[in-house]
Amino acid sequence: MTPKCRVYLIRHGEVKGAGTPRYNGHGDVPLTDRGVAQYHQMKDRFAEAKIAACYSSDLSRCVTGAGILGTHLGVEPIRDRNLRELNIGTWEGMTWAELMERYPAEWQARLADIVNFRVPQGENLLDLNGRVMPLIDGITKRHQGEDVLVVAHGGVNRIILLNAIGAPLSAFFNIEQSYCCLNIIDYYADGKTVVKLLNG
Repeated sequence: MTPKCRVYLIRHGEVKGAGTPRYNGHGDVPLTDRGVAQYHQMKDRFAEAKIAACYSSDLSRCVTGAGILGTHLGVEPIRDRNLRELNIGTWEGMTWAELMERYPAEWQARLADIVNFRVPQGENLLDLNGRVMPLIDGITKRHQGEDVLVVAHGGVNRIILLNAIGAPLSAFFNIEQSYCCLNIIDYYADGKTVVKLLNG
C-alpha cells in the first residue's frame, strides 16, 4: 500500500459577530463561548486518529482550538502565520453590507474576478495560494505515514481543498466551510490526493 499523510483540516470555531457576513482577514477576532465549546465537541471526532503533529494559524481563533485539541491529542501545536486567513487589507472588519454601500464598483469587480482582484493593502487568491500550498506540501511530505491536524480558516481551507481535488481557484465559493467543520484529506507519496470528508 502506498504511504500517505492524512490531514485532518478544521476551520476555527464561531467568532464574535458571526451572525453578520463580514471580512475578518488578519484581524484577531475572538471566539464566542459557542466557538470554544465547538472545539471541545470535536474531541470525539479524533477517536480513531493517531495525530502526530498539529499546525495552526497564529490568530487566536485558531490557536485556542489548537490548544484544546492538542492537549487532548497529546501534541504541542505549531503556530504558522502562513495559515492565516486571506489578508483583506482596507476591507478588514467591514461587513458585506458596508462594503456594497461604500465600494459598490470594487465589490462588483471582486465578484467578477475573485482570483485576481486585490483589495488595497491586501492579498488576492493567488497570493493566498502562494503562501498556503508550499506549507501544506512541506507538512504532507514531512509526515508521510502519519496523521496530522491543521487548524485554519475558511479561505485557507478552501485553497487547500481546491488544490486537493484539482479545481481552479475560481471555484473558491463552491466549497462551504462551516465553523469548526472537519475535512479529511489523504496525501499519498505517489502524488495522488483524495478528499475523504468535506465540511463534516
